[in-house]
Amino acid sequence: MRLLFAYSVRNLLARRLTTGLTVAGLSLVVFVFVAALMLARGLETTLVGTGLPDNVLILRKGATTEIASGIYRDQANILQIQPEAALGTAGRPLAFGELVVLITLTKRGEASTANVILRGTAPEALRLRPQVRLTRGRAWRPGTTEVIAGTQVAGRFERAGLGQRLRFAKRDWTIVGLFDAAGSGFESEIWGDADQFMAAYGRDSFSSFTLRLSHPALFDALKTRLENDPRLSFQIKRERDYYAEKSAMLSAFITLLASVLTIIFGIGAILGAAMTMHGSVSNRTAEIGTLRALGFARRHILAALIAESLLIGGAAGLCGIAGASLLQTVTVSTMNWSTFSELAFGFALSPGIVARGLLFALIMGFLGGLAPATRAARLPIVAALGTRNG
Repeated sequence: MRLLFAYSVRNLLARRLTTGLTVAGLSLVVFVFVAALMLARGLETTLVGTGLPDNVLILRKGATTEIASGIYRDQANILQIQPEAALGTAGRPLAFGELVVLITLTKRGEASTANVILRGTAPEALRLRPQVRLTRGRAWRPGTTEVIAGTQVAGRFERAGLGQRLRFAKRDWTIVGLFDAAGSGFESEIWGDADQFMAAYGRDSFSSFTLRLSHPALFDALKTRLENDPRLSFQIKRERDYYAEKSAMLSAFITLLASVLTIIFGIGAILGAAMTMHGSVSNRTAEIGTLRALGFARRHILAALIAESLLIGGAAGLCGIAGASLLQTVTVSTMNWSTFSELAFGFALSPGIVARGLLFALIMGFLGGLAPATRAARLPIVAALGTRNG
């Protein structure tokens, strides 16, 4: 078998042009397949990474998003004294209400606009969400019209850079700091003082309430007590679970679209590989007859040609994955269907996606080479040798 394997490799090298074109065709399909998986994973990583397992998000019962929720101040005061809450500076609980509204900003260098989330919160938000880090400037001062902008907002929208001013809610707001959030969805938001935002928008209730647990195991006790409190009508979720739910629908759509495109392109690629292998077998009929005459069994011929096809598939898989990996430097944006705001995220490659890409390429190679290999293995010795004589 070692001899047959070497024979297959030399045959591929001898037919460089045909082999190269076949590998290129299969690589393109693998590229599309892997790129779509990376896009779906990038979306999941961005949204799921927005939440932390220690944080609890509290919404009005029946609300599907923070924007559709409402929590009054007297209710927020009850939530703020829960014994499961972790303590921050000066012994104060890391728990506070937040106001979430949408504003419309003009995209940088374009005439089009998009919705951006405006989050009114407390200065302790930077402690409650340690993945958020100021990269330039400083935090806003409570009681002022100062805000900080996520890096994606600053880079993608007009007048959203450090030191610039935005006008919304009939006021001018100065951007005094920029922050990143480890690639999470917070980078597509603008943060400022909750009380100032509530006054500007005439709101008397928060959109949501976020609380950091002193220990993750305390979640069930907190959830049971709050959901059974007759004064409250809330739903209690881990922050990470909430954002995972937000990514599920869009991620499923991207995966479905990728699957349909991959199936269509994959069928074409398999047919191309099959035609290549058919041509290869036809040109080597006499060689195959010689191998059979030397004592190689039909299964040996079948295995050698299948291996040849798998080598083409494997090479295409590596090329397609290598090309798709370059997309990790690209950032795309789309509308978050849950909040109707723009969400920026990147392509994310993982070992699982690499394995699925390689497996997909090998399956295409196997299916493309199966029929020609079977036909070659079934060739009678005399008929195959007669081809050379003819």
